[in-house]
Formats: sequence, C-alpha cells, structure tokens
Amino acid sequence: MLEIDTVAFELFEEAKRFLEKAEETSDTEGRKAFLHAALLLGISALEAHVNAIADEMLERGGSNLNPLERSILLEKEYAFEKGEFKLTKKLKMYNLLERIEFILFKFSGRYINTDVGWWGKLHQGIDMRNSLVHPKDRQDLTSKKVESAFEGIIGVLDAIYMALYKQHFPALGRKFDSKMHF
Repeated sequence: MLEIDTVAFELFEEAKRFLEKAEETSDTEGRKAFLHAALLLGISALEAHVNAIADEMLERGGSNLNPLERSILLEKEYAFEKGEFKLTKKLKMYNLLERIEFILFKFSGRYINTDVGWWGKLHQGIDMRNSLVHPKDRQDLTSKKVESAFEGIIGVLDAIYMALYKQHFPALGRKFDSKMHF
C-alpha cells in the first residue's frame, strides 16, 4: 500500500471516530466540535483517496495522457511553451467531483450515475464542508447530516473501486465503525 493510501484510510478512520465521539458526549460544544472534525476529516479522506487513485492512473496512462489529462490528475497548471503544451510546477485546483468524473470516464469508460442516492449526499456533504471552511453563515451539523455525507463518500469510493479495480471499497462493510479508540 502506498503512503497516500495509508493516509487516506487513516483520515477516514479518524473521521469516523470523531463521529462516534460526537454520539458519546452529552456536551453540546464538544458534540459540535466532534461533528466539525468528522466532516472535515471525512472530506479530506475522500480527497486523499482521489489523489492516490489519480497517482495510480497517471502511472497506468503514462505517456498516452495529454497535458490536460496529466494536469487534472496531478493538479498542476499547463502552459504553451515553444510550440507545445507542458505541465508547470504551479498548483491548479480542479473541482473534486469533476476530477472524480474524469478519472472514472477516462480509465473505465463509465459515466458516474448521478441518480444514485449517495451522489446527492456527497454533494450535500461537500457543501457542508465548504460552509465550514468558507463560512458565510452558521452551519448546524447533526450526526445524521455527517452520516449522510459519509454515505456519499463511501458510495463514490465504492463506485470508483468497482469501475477501476473490479472490487468493493475495502471499508464498505464496516460503514461508520472506526477501528480507532482515542
């Protein structure tokens, strides 16, 4: 397992543990903090998984990938230099969901099924995370909302794993039960 894979799985385990801690506490402030941590780490875990998969797909695609495709996988700018497009060292952020759609289609030929329930839950989870990271108003999280976001995360990761690796996402069966005990 690559280091980024380990980080991705650890982040999701931490996120699930913070969700458990939110359920275990009766302290309102503590519950709120645990839910914030769970959601932020959960989306971070998704991004880490996507980065790990992108790295692997970059290796698979090798020289067959054009500069734009490499730019999406590496999240690097590309520029026109001396008659051709080349990657630069500058960071170029792509929308997470668009990056997922690109990876699925490019490497499996499949479109993401946006009609499944977890797709909407994933969108809502990302929106909740964005409202915490870029606050404009108060975001009241509940365990149910965070669980719903986790369902979206697990759903999209399972869809990616099934399309690219022909197996289920390894953490699918455990749902929200963390292996951590802090």
